[in-house]
Formats: sequence, structure tokens, C-alpha cells
Amino acid sequence: QKVVLSKYQKGDTPKQIYHDLNGGLGLRTIERWCQMIRRLGTITLSKPPGGPRLVRTRENIQKVKNRLRRKKKVSARKIPMELDMSERSVRRIMKSDLGLYPYEKVIEPLLSDDQKLKRKQFANWVRTNFRKEDTLKILFSDEKMFDIDGVYNTQND
Repeated sequence: QKVVLSKYQKGDTPKQIYHDLNGGLGLRTIERWCQMIRRLGTITLSKPPGGPRLVRTRENIQKVKNRLRRKKKVSARKIPMELDMSERSVRRIMKSDLGLYPYEKVIEPLLSDDQKLKRKQFANWVRTNFRKEDTLKILFSDEKMFDIDGVYNTQND
């Protein structure tokens, strides 16, 4: 609003302002605001844009935050049942308002001291016996773990 007000007072047309903002606001909105500036001298909106917040209120955000701080861990699916909110609203609160995301465990192989030593020896052998151009032609691959029972989802672990 401040940018539109300052640009319009400097003499820019609504279309110029629209192009300067790279479509960040609709042309119709900018034209409506320019009419307000002509009539009232400022942009005064009677109410904030969008509908009222019914579920994502400060109180509900605080409830979710307090529930997550407790020692007893709980899944994101059980919180809505406890707080009597929709699952989608709780997820939106956790992501948008609290900045939380699902934690995914990274599975790393456990290496023995012998394996670590052999890896280091192999790396040194490659460094001494190959030029840099030769090493770019080598493809290293790892074994793939296949599971008979189905897909393993680390987020559910």
C-alpha cells in the first residue's frame, strides 16, 4: 500500500505501478486504491482482506505449541483429536505459524574401524595411482536394499 501510494503521488499511472510491481498486485486492486487516494488522500481499507481467522487464532496456535512442548511425544494426527480441530488446520499451524516440518531420519551404515581403515587406504590408493581426468571416468555405485514387506517410510518410524 505504501509503495502504491508513493508511486501514485509521484505521478505514475496504475498500469505503470502494476508493471513496476511485476504483477504482485492485481491491476484492478491498484486502480481501486488510486481512486481511494484521489478521494481520501490515502488508502484506507475498511477491513483486512480475506475472511476472518476462525481456527488459526493466536489461542489455537498457542494450544498447539504448548501441546508440542510437553515431554510426552504425540503424532501430528493425534493433536487434532485432543484439541478438537481439523487435521489440516493443525498441520497448517505447525508449518506456517510455528515453522515445523516432518523430521526424517537419515540411515547411515555402521562402519567398523577395519572398514574405515580400508576406505581410507582405498581413497589414498586412488589418489596416488590415478590422475584427476581418470577419476572422472570412474563410476562408484552402492548396493541397493530391497524390502520384501513393502516401502520403508522413515517418517513413520
